[in-house]
Amino acid sequence: MTPPSDLHRLPPGLPVPEDDGAARHLPGMRVPSVPLPATDGTVVDLAALHGRTVVYAYPRTGEPDRAPPDGWDAIPGARGCTPQSCAFRDHHADLAAAGARVFGLSTQTTDYQREAGDRLHLPFPLLSDADLVLVRAMALPTFATSGMTLTRRLTLVVRDGVVEHVFYPVFPPDRNAADVLAWLRHHPGG
Repeated sequence: MTPPSDLHRLPPGLPVPEDDGAARHLPGMRVPSVPLPATDGTVVDLAALHGRTVVYAYPRTGEPDRAPPDGWDAIPGARGCTPQSCAFRDHHADLAAAGARVFGLSTQTTDYQREAGDRLHLPFPLLSDADLVLVRAMALPTFATSGMTLTRRLTLVVRDGVVEHVFYPVFPPDRNAADVLAWLRHHPGG
């Protein structure tokens, strides 16, 4: 198991998630109006945003001083939230140039997310769906572990409140931002 302080690297041999069909219903779906608190102090309603928005949903960011939940590395697609967030940070200017704003989304509280956003120097807000309102309204794929309900890793490209494209499953997570950027460049007009 990777030490808790090494959140930036993916350990070798992680199980690869398979497409279980849990996101097939999302392309073409209108995002429901669900205001979510953001780490920048605003409230964001993804349904009301114009243009292209990239929302990467992730299970949970790790904490440098704590081990992950028991069995975390054995859950396909669970490990990698910090590398994924850092990749979106590193590609943020290119994603903006391609016409997309970026948000991260998890079921963690805003305070928990704020610590991660500050520590990772994220130039975009993280959205909290701690009450699972958006998750349930959109039937986003989830899993449960250690008493938590967490989103499976997926990325939505939303245009004017409608899901235009879905990346699911996402693996490896540190490549997701580059994959999204390549897709946006091949599908201009956001």
